Amino acid sequence: MSLKIASFFFILVISSLFRASFQAFLVPITKDSATQKYTLPVYLRTPPRPVNLLLDLGATFTLIDCSRNYASSTYHSIPCGSSLCSSLGPHSCSVCSGLAGPGCSNNSCALRFTNSGARKSTVMGEALMDSMSLPVTNGRNPGPLGTIHDFIFSCTKGPFRRAHVKGASGSAGFGRSKLSVPAQVSKSFHEKLLFALCLSGSPAAPGVGFFGSPGPYYFYPEIDLSNRLTYTPLLSPQLSDEYFVGLTSIKVNGKVVRLTQHKGVLPAKISTMTPYTTLRSEIFKALAEAFVKESAAANLKSIEPVKPFGVCYDADDVADTPAGPAVPTVDLVMQNEGAAWRIFGSNSMVRIFKGGVDAWCLGFLDGGNHPKSPPVVIGGHQMEDNLLLFDVGSKRVGFSGSVLVHGTMCANFNFTKEETLL
Repeated sequence: MSLKIASFFFILVISSLFRASFQAFLVPITKDSATQKYTLPVYLRTPPRPVNLLLDLGATFTLIDCSRNYASSTYHSIPCGSSLCSSLGPHSCSVCSGLAGPGCSNNSCALRFTNSGARKSTVMGEALMDSMSLPVTNGRNPGPLGTIHDFIFSCTKGPFRRAHVKGASGSAGFGRSKLSVPAQVSKSFHEKLLFALCLSGSPAAPGVGFFGSPGPYYFYPEIDLSNRLTYTPLLSPQLSDEYFVGLTSIKVNGKVVRLTQHKGVLPAKISTMTPYTTLRSEIFKALAEAFVKESAAANLKSIEPVKPFGVCYDADDVADTPAGPAVPTVDLVMQNEGAAWRIFGSNSMVRIFKGGVDAWCLGFLDGGNHPKSPPVVIGGHQMEDNLLLFDVGSKRVGFSGSVLVHGTMCANFNFTKEETLL
């Protein structure tokens, strides 16, 4: 047998072993305490080099800072007239004066980028390709790197500064787009288009993201959180790559909050770029009033609020529970009958130490009355220590509720590398 044939069969065997044991790809996700946003590491280029990216749940595609000595044997642009360029949607050429990568050509395909922050903006960037690698996992440990060849992204013209996250060299787009990180990972390995996020609230202990598999996802002590999910449909707003679910009501301590100006389904966006859940003014006021009323019934008296929060309590007056401070529960009732995302004190309250004040404050904010903004934006704080499964292919979202009540947390995934995973 020739060396070439032997090599071919060796690669085939390794590939078969990989497919047999493959469960998902994963990334650790770390909270940036200064901005209350989240970052994740990926391996880019050939040979692979780590790069830390801002997690943008609603962004169309990935932006990378290529301004400092970007070198890779697998890096290349996409010609304007190519079928691949045409498949990427609306584009233009001659973008080298805007966002561009090394060796930009005025015949390069371009991408249209829309961020998902409070102030939306759209920019153009050159469409580029390179190899990206992520660890594979069996649901318990990370294993060797698996490579996504010809990963499509764009370069920023200069150093990445959006959101001012220290150490971030770009943003990872997780939106409902075929150019998002989850979509490209799933397509590369012919896996289902879905991903799961389990965000940790501690900057010292990362949470985790999974790509391509509905589970199992094991957290110490041997708890598979994929079995704890309730599902609700994904809404499909026009011209948006963001994730929306429908709320039929909001409850405090099981009692429906009266919303006089809103009937039917409330669109609620899920966002990692919004630190705290933001509500349209009339919704916030109704929720705050109901929360204060239920708290008073439990002998909790509100104090002067600490901005930007509207309801606060002296920390000494609030008892502790395994699911956080002992305060009224908040339920986001979904379209599915009986499906409610219950928010306990760990996710509804924020500890504030400011000007000699030690307080627990309601972590829901008044978002004003902007008709073009979603009535509800579910923020990162409410997502922490909750497992969220975005099943894009089936157009649904699974949510676990607080995993603290199951005796674990999102920081409890075992990141000890398993070399024999394959």
